[in-house]
Amino acid sequence: MAYPRSFIEEIKNRVSVSDIVGQKVKLTRRGREFVGLSPFKNERTPSFTVNDEKQFYHCFSTGKHGTVFDFLMETEGLGFPEAVERLAARAGIQVPAQDPRMVEKEEKNASLIDICEMASVYFKTRLGGAAGREAFDYLVKRGLDDTLIQSFGLGYAPGDRVGLVKHLKDQGVADKDIIEAGLAVQPEGRSDLIDRFRNRVIFPITDSRDRVIAFGGRALEASVPAKYLNSPETPLFHKGRVLYNFAKARQSAFDTKTLLVVEGYMDVIGLARGGFNNAVASLGTAVTEEQISLLWRLVQEPVLCLDGDEAGLRAAYRVIDRALPLLKPGYSLRFAVLPQGKDPDDLVREGGAEAFNNVLERANSLIDMLWERELAYAPYDTPERRAAFSDRLRKAVRQIEHIDVRKFYGEEIKKRLDELFAPANRANRGPQANGGQFYGSNYGGGYSRQRGGGKFYKFKSGASAEARRSALASGAVMLPPREAMIMLAFIRHSNQLSTHLSQLEKLDFVTDDLKSLRDAIVDAISHNAPLDSGGLKGHLIGIGYENLMTRLEQLPDARMLVFVRPESDPEDVVSGWLDAVELQHRLITLTAEKREAETDLASDTTQENFERLMAIENEISTLESKTLN
Repeated sequence: MAYPRSFIEEIKNRVSVSDIVGQKVKLTRRGREFVGLSPFKNERTPSFTVNDEKQFYHCFSTGKHGTVFDFLMETEGLGFPEAVERLAARAGIQVPAQDPRMVEKEEKNASLIDICEMASVYFKTRLGGAAGREAFDYLVKRGLDDTLIQSFGLGYAPGDRVGLVKHLKDQGVADKDIIEAGLAVQPEGRSDLIDRFRNRVIFPITDSRDRVIAFGGRALEASVPAKYLNSPETPLFHKGRVLYNFAKARQSAFDTKTLLVVEGYMDVIGLARGGFNNAVASLGTAVTEEQISLLWRLVQEPVLCLDGDEAGLRAAYRVIDRALPLLKPGYSLRFAVLPQGKDPDDLVREGGAEAFNNVLERANSLIDMLWERELAYAPYDTPERRAAFSDRLRKAVRQIEHIDVRKFYGEEIKKRLDELFAPANRANRGPQANGGQFYGSNYGGGYSRQRGGGKFYKFKSGASAEARRSALASGAVMLPPREAMIMLAFIRHSNQLSTHLSQLEKLDFVTDDLKSLRDAIVDAISHNAPLDSGGLKGHLIGIGYENLMTRLEQLPDARMLVFVRPESDPEDVVSGWLDAVELQHRLITLTAEKREAETDLASDTTQENFERLMAIENEISTLESKTLN
């Protein structure tokens, strides 16, 4: 909201800058000013000054300058309205009346927060009782002690279908408010309510002021479709605008000048156990634009901690596309790639803080991740392919809205392209020149023009989300029959094949259309309850794949192949699909080997190289002639 200038001035007159700054910085009076060590930078000689008469602070080492409001926003990640409310309360001044509709909305939100706080107390109480023994044992098994459990406000939702509903009703809470707070559901055609969270470990989700606004629940039964369940969207909770542990991480992030971004609740808590209190989680979603802005309220270069598998890297690539338009001087992202199969909790538990710090020290800059993403996308062994590689990078740079950041990105990309395509380097490029796969320095092979000593793990990448959408919209790319049938069979028989999701995720395809569809299916099944064929198809159509789905259904082989037919026996479906996947893997491998053999023959025309190429081509021909079933 807009505040009257007179109100803001009254706060500034009643609250001295030195009082607020002095809570974080040891100040020494020097004449009319106070001096101290910069809170924004590690230094030995004081360069930070506060002037109460002029009502500002100034940091000579960083150039930061502002009012008492700015200081709270800089050091605590508050928005302007939050800073105003905090200082008005300190000054004993009432905030001016707002628009009646805003007042009504805030009163409603305050009521919902009270309900969430009541639910939080209920969950915590149940964790400490006999009914919560299994949940408590689970947390202890994960390495949590009483201090951590209490610090994060963890609780337990009993298996009783109406335990929380009854508790809240006994406190006088109306049904509609329980539903609006996201704590219960009302089955269609019935008047009674059912608890949303049942037999789950509960993780309270708080806002930037550390008020409970939602919950996450981890199922204790293996048979439950959704292992993790979050509150639905409510007037208080918008998943893409909230970061788990944001309020608690604020002070540590300010002190360390570092903010870690992980995937889930247990990652945050596991890091806290290891002494890293500066971690937040994106609640299982790819980081959104709103969350990036939140991160930048605390530090200028937050570090995203990524799983070292292909799914983790694809998630990082989505973040790159979201971050590029938002970049501004001094504000960016860094990416720390975890060892494959390890999450932050694993690393800290097995190797202590040192193991995790080693990963953080190798964090890569955003421009390095962008460079490697495009480097791994496709071969660049011909002039046309090099031009395409260059074009993809330049298109990415054009997304940056800030003119100076865009200019320097463009200069850096041009410099790297010139070095990469210099004659001496083209003659000695290494494996990725002939295949869309990059082997970084940690794997002892390949070629990379890295900046700042960044190290990359082995990965493969698909196209950017924008490029994939463009390909899907055009509908012009011919779908390879074998690849198309593998995808169609998975969609038609997702009940039987979802247990083999990891094999689908690892499978490479020739066309961007099918790569994009593969990623969408993996994302849908990974983050939702198991979807039957109709549910999965409906989801895919709903997110823009209707045209591609139609093209798949209309292919001639859609009725000919046993494992693709809707009416086929489940065992035939699974065995046929796995055979097709194995065949596809082999053909992709042989295609890469063929490119390498062609390059070897071009540079050294020996009989041995010729025979090797012929042998590969013969095997490809033999496999291509096989039917999929």
